[in-house]
Amino acid sequence: MSNAPRHRTRIKFCGITRAEDARLAAALGVDFVGFVLVPGSLRAVSAVQAQALADSISRADGAPKTVALFQNAGADQIRGVLNVFHPDLLQFHGRESASFCSGFGRPWCKAVPMGEPQDYAAWEQEFASATALFADSHTTEGGGGSGHRFAWSDLPAAAKRRLPLLLAGGLTPETVGEAIRQVRPWGVDVSSGIESTTKGIKDHRKMRAFVDAVRAADEA
Repeated sequence: MSNAPRHRTRIKFCGITRAEDARLAAALGVDFVGFVLVPGSLRAVSAVQAQALADSISRADGAPKTVALFQNAGADQIRGVLNVFHPDLLQFHGRESASFCSGFGRPWCKAVPMGEPQDYAAWEQEFASATALFADSHTTEGGGGSGHRFAWSDLPAAAKRRLPLLLAGGLTPETVGEAIRQVRPWGVDVSSGIESTTKGIKDHRKMRAFVDAVRAADEA
């Protein structure tokens, strides 16, 4: 029997808008909770709301790290948010350059729009200073959270990746196990797949089932 440590897939719940959902994510041992700071998004929260939601969960060791998601926001807009909300990680989901993403003094990650053909290795090279890359099903013209998946076979094999990969796009409690087996991501990111019929309102049964499915895939 091998004594090699078992891989632990990180989990990010995105589009959190309610304190009860943030608290359950923390209780379930989720690694990241994401807040959408994109005006006009159906899951958008203000900087004040994001900080209040972050404050609603324990900040002790092992608590989820907080993520602020931006899309094509101006530097002044982002700095204004960061004067109020103090996330652990920034997530850029638009056409931001690597130098722009690096300009706020915080760890950051970048979403790759896998809804259209991409040279993934080129993204890894351009955004080499990112903490991680998100492979999502959006295109360069639209954001994530669509509930649709892309062709996982378009991603390079795990052994060929230079940066940690978080897989997103159409993941549900029913599909995430197969996604982990096929892609071997560092982490998985879910929003619509754990929601009720209303965007931004999480379904607690689906939240639990998603975490259970990830852990079962890791055990297997």
